[in-house]
Amino acid sequence: MYLSSWRTGEHPQQMLGLLTGAAGTRAAVIANAVDALPDAERRAAVEREIDALAALGLRPVEVDLRAFFGQDPSRVAATLRGFPLLWVRGGNVFVLRHALAASGADRAIAELLREDAAVYAGYSAGACVLAPDLHGLDRCDAPEAVQTAYGTPARFDGLAVLDYVVVPHIDSPGHPETKILGEVADHYRAQGTAHRTLRDGQSLVINGPTTAVH
Repeated sequence: MYLSSWRTGEHPQQMLGLLTGAAGTRAAVIANAVDALPDAERRAAVEREIDALAALGLRPVEVDLRAFFGQDPSRVAATLRGFPLLWVRGGNVFVLRHALAASGADRAIAELLREDAAVYAGYSAGACVLAPDLHGLDRCDAPEAVQTAYGTPARFDGLAVLDYVVVPHIDSPGHPETKILGEVADHYRAQGTAHRTLRDGQSLVINGPTTAVH
């Protein structure tokens, strides 16, 4: 896994190194964390991700999880299985969590990771959603955005792929959420909640039993 604080980070070669023959690898861009944005803003956000990944020599394609809402979970599982790299964009972690659940992608991603059949990568909310629980992140991301995007309440369970919360944008003066996420990290420390912090530019690379920050 390659979990960045902001965009592709300062060491995207670490992500490429997790792939077998990285050049030309198909990458699924999951951008549902920005589903609450107006359509034009959402399209621009997706295009930025596609451009950034293409610049690394990858072949990115958006997989919009909304197309799989209410469908048999095997459909999204089969689609995601066709991509060696899953790139999960930042945005609102609660909106992303809902989209993963409503499409069945949460279970599909967990299965792919258990089989070591895909590399999970992404940033900000894309890393946060892997936690066991999302409580505390509502200090930064509005759970009400799920109601705006989908007309349903937010859920607070994470994917539980990790046994800790990734807290991005720490000590990152150029990011508007750095102060509030510093407070989130302080809250986790006070509560004894397991977490790891990343500043913008850094990434957490998990390869088998090895975990390193770059």
